[in-house]
Amino acid sequence: MKFGVVIFPGSNCDEDIIHVLENVMGQQVVRLWHKDHDLQGAEFIVLPGGFSFGDYLRSGAIARFSPIMQEVIQFAAKGGKVMGICNGFQILTEAGLLPGALLHNKNRKFICRNIYMKAQTQNSLVTQFIDPQRALKIPLAHGEGNYFADADVLKALNDNDQVLFRYCDVAGNITDESNPNGSIENIAGVTNITRNVFGFMPHPERAAESLVGNEDGLAIFESILSLARA
Repeated sequence: MKFGVVIFPGSNCDEDIIHVLENVMGQQVVRLWHKDHDLQGAEFIVLPGGFSFGDYLRSGAIARFSPIMQEVIQFAAKGGKVMGICNGFQILTEAGLLPGALLHNKNRKFICRNIYMKAQTQNSLVTQFIDPQRALKIPLAHGEGNYFADADVLKALNDNDQVLFRYCDVAGNITDESNPNGSIENIAGVTNITRNVFGFMPHPERAAESLVGNEDGLAIFESILSLARA
């Protein structure tokens, strides 16, 4: 599969995701600069983590207006697959490609540590082959990862099975204590109603090879690559 990784000024996880896709998963990757208007034939677009435009105004609020986002929005509207990790998730919500918003962490502090999360649905490309009882150990690093949606949006997310991941403890229990940032209903990631746009705050690309001592993130990439094998 051909992946396109969008790079914004301030992106700092772009090379991480490129390394995993190219060197660990053996996929073709093209780098897409934020001022580009050409997705270069990419079949799957990734918006990586980082601090696009210094996180001024709100995280993702400026990046949402980068020229390439016009192409990403059109690509998604035609059913193209788009995934945002951390800052990429924030950009997707700012662009209206995913419901909800990412607020400042409840404790008003930057969080950088491993957390646990588990898949809430197998009805999505990124979770379809993940055991819903498995607690994935995935690194987290953000200051604005507190997912919020109003009551109507939250009901729709649950009714339509759009919640991808929820924060949990090592045993898989979804509790207030296992919620690192105050996200409503422990939500760590969501998909859109047509299930072709995906966003989540934890960083699976930082837990995808034995070299770093954690391969739990591979479950997400292996699930995605089922598309290439279909």
